[in-house]
Amino acid sequence: MIRAFDAFSLPVLRWLDPEDAHRLAIQGLRFLPPMKPRPDDPKLAVRAFGLNFPNPIGMAAGFDKSAEVPDGLLRLGFGFVEIGSVTPKPQAGNPRPRLFRLERDEAIINRMGFNNDGAEVALRRLAARAQHGGIVGVNVGANKDSPDRVADYVKLIETFAPVASYFTVNVSSPNTPGLRNLQEGALLDDLLGRVIDARDRVRESAGDTPVLLKIAPDLSLAQLDDVVQVARSRKVDGMIVSNTTIARPSTLREEMRSKEQGGLSGRPLFRLSTRMVAETYVRVEGAFPLIGVGGVDSGGAALTKIRAGASLIQLYSSLVYKGLGLVDEIKRDLTSTLLRTGRDSLSEIVGADAATLTAEDWPGM
Repeated sequence: MIRAFDAFSLPVLRWLDPEDAHRLAIQGLRFLPPMKPRPDDPKLAVRAFGLNFPNPIGMAAGFDKSAEVPDGLLRLGFGFVEIGSVTPKPQAGNPRPRLFRLERDEAIINRMGFNNDGAEVALRRLAARAQHGGIVGVNVGANKDSPDRVADYVKLIETFAPVASYFTVNVSSPNTPGLRNLQEGALLDDLLGRVIDARDRVRESAGDTPVLLKIAPDLSLAQLDDVVQVARSRKVDGMIVSNTTIARPSTLREEMRSKEQGGLSGRPLFRLSTRMVAETYVRVEGAFPLIGVGGVDSGGAALTKIRAGASLIQLYSSLVYKGLGLVDEIKRDLTSTLLRTGRDSLSEIVGADAATLTAEDWPGM
C-alpha cells in the first residue's frame, strides 16, 4: 500500500509549493486508516535512554511541529517520532517562502523559524493520545521574542513531562536569531542545569523523562569539546547529532536555490553530520547514546551512521525524494546486514568505525 501511495503522491507533492505539499502530507496522515505496522524483526530493537525502541528509525523534528499526526507516523513503521519544535506561545515563524527544494541535490533549505501552534495545543493533542503507546519525543525551543529563553525551556519541560517519552533541547536551529549562542559553554551549562532541575522537580508526578541535547553540525571541534563536557557534567541522557547546516558545499548543483538563507538538510549534509556523530561518540566515551541525523536516505547510509556511533537514526528530508517506503527499505537492509554478519543486534556495531572516521580528512563543505 505504501509503495502504491508513494507512486501516486510523490509526483503530485513535488509539483506543489514545498510548504503546501507538507501541509497536504500532514492532512493525509490525519485521515490514514487505522492499521498496525508489520512487526519489526526483534534484532532491530534498541534499548536507549531507558526506553525500548522497536526499531532504530525515527521521524525527526520539523515534520510534525504541533503533534498533529504522531500516531499516523508510528503506523507507517517508524520506531519513534519526535514532534516540535514546540514553543511556549504559538508562533507564526518567518515569512514565506521559507522552504526550498534543491531537487538535483536531494536537499532542502528551510528558514521556518519555529512555526507551531504553541504548547497548550500540542499538550492537548499529546494528552489525548497518551494511551496509544509508542515513543513520542518532544523537541522544545524558545519563542523568538522571549525575554528569557532559558525560562521558556524550563516551562516546556514542566508542561510536557507527563506526556513526553523524551525531551530534545533544541539550541541548534539556525533560524531563530541568537539561539545557537546557547551552545556556548557557560550559557549551555546554565540552560542544561535548569532544564535537568525542572525535569527532576516533576519526576515524582510525571516519571523520569530523558533529556537529550541537539547540536549543530557547524561546531568547531573545540566547541564540541566544550559541549560534550557540559552535557556529561550535567548528566544529560543523550545527544542528537545534528541539526541543519548553514554551510553550502561547493558541490551543490542547484546554485541559485543554494543561496537562500536557512539550514541545509538532506543528502549534502550526510558526510559532515556523520563525521560529527563520530567525533561526538569518541568524546562521550559511552556516557550516553547518540541519535544520528542528516542525509540518511538508504539502508547503507543508516548503517554508516550507526557504525559512526549512532544508536538510533532520524530522517525527514529524504522522505521528500524517496517516499514513505524508505522506512521499510532501511529496516530490511539493516536486518539483512545483521543476518549476513551473524550479529544479534545493532548495538554490536554502534561506533565500530568512529575512530577510523575521526582520523580522515575533514569533509569538504
